[in-house]
Amino acid sequence: MNSHLHELSVLKALEALNNKEVIAYPTEAVFGVGCDPDSETAVMRLLELKQRPVEKGLILIAASFEQLKPYIDDSVLTDSQRETVFSRWPGPVTFVFPARASTPRWLTGRFDTLAVRVTDHPLVVELCQAYGKPLVSTSANLSGQEPCRNVEEVVAQFGESFPVVKGETGGRLNPSEIRDALTGELFRQG
Repeated sequence: MNSHLHELSVLKALEALNNKEVIAYPTEAVFGVGCDPDSETAVMRLLELKQRPVEKGLILIAASFEQLKPYIDDSVLTDSQRETVFSRWPGPVTFVFPARASTPRWLTGRFDTLAVRVTDHPLVVELCQAYGKPLVSTSANLSGQEPCRNVEEVVAQFGESFPVVKGETGGRLNPSEIRDALTGELFRQG
């Protein structure tokens, strides 16, 4: 993709995020939909779009571990647990951490934990760096539909006017693996 179109795509996405809108963007395996994690309005729009109950909780995707620190309590991790997490990041592995008491319920749902990932997808890294914080991240698909794997599928499901960061997924076949940061328990195979 030519760099001018790419820059426009990212700038439009940043504008949409700042307006509490939901955007779509490529991740390691599928397109994700996301929004500002600190905006209850934006998160409720995303949940309504996905027809997803708030109780299920959400995933945050970030450019760096530093971006996740305001939302998670990593002080309870041992050096060994921390080493395990960092050995898999950046990459397509999501870890469930204890959430900070200040982390909004619209992110954690019925849990006292939060699922987070430091991505290695260059477009998402760029987007999170430009936005200055992580994004809520869930698969880009309407309830009952297959997750979108390209821009055309996003447009077909969500419409021409839906803000999409144009780019390619990382080519992985499965969504990210999800593990407990404390116990290593596997919640979802990657």
